[in-house]
Amino acid sequence: MIFASDNWAGAHPKVSAALATHSGGFSRGYGDSDLDRKVAQTFAEIFDHEVAVFFVGTGTAANALSLTLANRPGGVAFCHYASHAIEDEGGAPEYFTGGARLAKVEGRLGRMDPAALQASIDHHPAAFIHAGRPMAVSITQSTEIGTLYSLDDISAISAICRNEGLPLHMDGARFANALVALGTTPAEMTWKRGIDMLSFGATKNGCWCAEAIVLFDEAKATEMAFIHKRAAQLYSKSRFIAAQFDAYFEDGLWLENARHANALAARLAGHIRASRKLRLAWEPQANEVFAVIAKKEQERLAGKGAVFFPWHTPHEMEIAADEDICRFVTSFATTADMVDAFGELIG
Repeated sequence: MIFASDNWAGAHPKVSAALATHSGGFSRGYGDSDLDRKVAQTFAEIFDHEVAVFFVGTGTAANALSLTLANRPGGVAFCHYASHAIEDEGGAPEYFTGGARLAKVEGRLGRMDPAALQASIDHHPAAFIHAGRPMAVSITQSTEIGTLYSLDDISAISAICRNEGLPLHMDGARFANALVALGTTPAEMTWKRGIDMLSFGATKNGCWCAEAIVLFDEAKATEMAFIHKRAAQLYSKSRFIAAQFDAYFEDGLWLENARHANALAARLAGHIRASRKLRLAWEPQANEVFAVIAKKEQERLAGKGAVFFPWHTPHEMEIAADEDICRFVTSFATTADMVDAFGELIG
């Protein structure tokens, strides 16, 4: 009963097979192979837009280098207070930008509040050198606590960005899970709603190690190419990342994997609703489920083989001293039997 993280899941067999298929022979390096070019074209087709694509090894690199592209002297990027960029990147955005700061923005249930964003931007007027100046806004889809920005939510934030002349970045570590949950298209969830650059995650959804920076303004590609190289993210044998993406996109595997993970998260949430021992912290919308669990019950479940972790309590919530909010994550590799076995433990 492994619900620790979708990073704990292995690679989908079709992704593994693609790596084996492309492991022999010779191919141009540094992103210039036929397969690299094919995958770049697939990205353009998926997003219905010409894009510049840069493969990176981790979501941390995708987020940090995207913000580096937006950086300027005295730069301040605005993120939700519980975002991955602030809480879990080990200072990588600050490191790669050469000192940009990340300003925390409030918002309920993992989503940045537009009014709070505007207030935070106003607190850093560009002409006041002592405060630094705004450089970018970053949102996470799906959020760190498994909730979603609706298309209108994204539009509301992008409207502020346009008015302030700021690029809007989306951390899409679980992009596919959000996409299928909203029942929308990649174009509608990104550039049509004002997203300028995207950290496109595939590792959590069935790949071995495949992330990408997607720029919707190809004019930015030259600058990103130098940032990409200097950050040691230009892989000589990049065909191995391309091979993963090729299998990931073929026949809609990426969407199939995400639907499976989301469906099992909903199934898990149903077991928690029916339990007297646990309660949902909030309604899940993608593939992460959060439950309020007494510490003693956590110990009992762990002793029975359930793997999950306590999580930070959002600012707007209060729980008892002997309770924690715990995170459960489902993936393409999670099975219904695994979920139901946990349901029996808490029934």
